[in-house]
Amino acid sequence: MSYTNEFHIKTGSKVNLGKIDAGDQGDYENEEAVSAELKKYSQRLTELQALMYAENKHSLLIVLQAMDGGGKDGTIHHVMAAMNPQGCSVVGFKVPTAEELAHDYLWRIHKMTPTKGHITVFNRSHYEDVLVVRVHGLVLEEIWSKRYNEINEFERELANSGTTIVKFFLHIDKEEQLKRFRDRLDEPDKQWKISDSDYTEREYWDEYQRSYMDVLSKCSFNYAPWYVIPANHKWFRDLAVSQILVETLEGLKMKYPAPSVDLVAIKQKYHAEVAEESGLAAVELMADEEQLKEKKVKKKGKKKKKKKK
Repeated sequence: MSYTNEFHIKTGSKVNLGKIDAGDQGDYENEEAVSAELKKYSQRLTELQALMYAENKHSLLIVLQAMDGGGKDGTIHHVMAAMNPQGCSVVGFKVPTAEELAHDYLWRIHKMTPTKGHITVFNRSHYEDVLVVRVHGLVLEEIWSKRYNEINEFERELANSGTTIVKFFLHIDKEEQLKRFRDRLDEPDKQWKISDSDYTEREYWDEYQRSYMDVLSKCSFNYAPWYVIPANHKWFRDLAVSQILVETLEGLKMKYPAPSVDLVAIKQKYHAEVAEESGLAAVELMADEEQLKEKKVKKKGKKKKKKKK
């Protein structure tokens, strides 16, 4: 099953979240059933991120949006843990500062987008400016209604500059949200997440759902697609997000760059250094190395023959 196709919101679609099962778990019965696949995708993400960092031609922006308790932090913890922090960063957007409010709403977003070779995860994003501001009437409709097109153009500009954009809406239902709020009360390591706004914002559930449906319907394009991920089951959420990220990165057809030095000359320098340390002639060391290479090639050949049998 390709979740890239299954959960992709096609351009021009009229999204109805009420008809998308937040409890979908594909063909799997439980978390144990996906453990091997999760491990496989995690390893592949590690490889692909290293490749992106080395090639230094592309960048990846991952946008995570969800209702409160939807699992943004959990997704970052479980899926992005496969990535090397040297080439990956997470940015959380909270209430704008006075300086940020003195600029246009995209100013604080643009400066946090990834540079070439890097991956950036937005934990909440520029979409808050057509979500919370709409639900709570923080700006007039004539202002926020124009932002869909502005956001689309902003994302097109990023894509044209070499940034691949992947946007995930982690879809939970209202019952699952309340269950997670209960978990926060019961588990000491989650109590720090509790906020008065958990319950005040819950009163606006329907308004937020309508706002999200407009976002998903108006802002999903091939250059910046939205994916609605069933997220009631955290393990299935992680599986779907991991698979989509792997398929997205593999689609970039990245390659390791050619060495920028003369490898023959460098090898000669290396063998000369080793020879000086060991008291052997560099020629002897090079001959020994060639013999080791031949043995490795023969072993690989035998392994391939066994697999064919």
